[in-house]
Amino acid sequence: MKKDIILCGVGGDGIVSVAKIISDAALNLGMNVKQSEIHGMSQRGGSVFSHLRISSEPIFADVIPEGKADIILSSEPMEALRYLPFLSAEGCVITNSDPFINITNYPDIEKVNAELKKLKKCVSFNANEIAKQLHARGNMVLLGAAAPYLEIDFAELEKAIKNIFGRKGEDVVNTNIAAIRAGRDAK
Repeated sequence: MKKDIILCGVGGDGIVSVAKIISDAALNLGMNVKQSEIHGMSQRGGSVFSHLRISSEPIFADVIPEGKADIILSSEPMEALRYLPFLSAEGCVITNSDPFINITNYPDIEKVNAELKKLKKCVSFNANEIAKQLHARGNMVLLGAAAPYLEIDFAELEKAIKNIFGRKGEDVVNTNIAAIRAGRDAK
């Protein structure tokens, strides 16, 4: 098994947390993991991305070549478009349809969505709305939507959430697990 995943969004959306959950779940299954990330944007709104490679075989590079990503997981639709050159011909985009408009020249959201609809495989939905109903974060809802494409047992993702967020208390763990389940069921 091999999955090359681009996770992208804006600072503060929890992209790095999602990458950590997927990485931990893969490591718990005895898989090899390589990750490269840019998360220096401490202020909300800056572009953030991570290359995450998981495989049952050795991995020799942490950066995914253009045209080779199996999944683009994006917390924001324009960021999904930004990383499309990395998507393989058979790859899938999973994105939040709710834009984070932080610049004056943000493209027309209808045009952004029209571009995403042209893709062979695209799961686009308002993850933030689902998250709001659960008092959760959209990143966890998106992780749930991506779960079927990861080829990682869902229980392992839940286990990774428990390990990562356990120190924050049972309520935080349960909220995040409810969010990934809602994302899994949203499609």
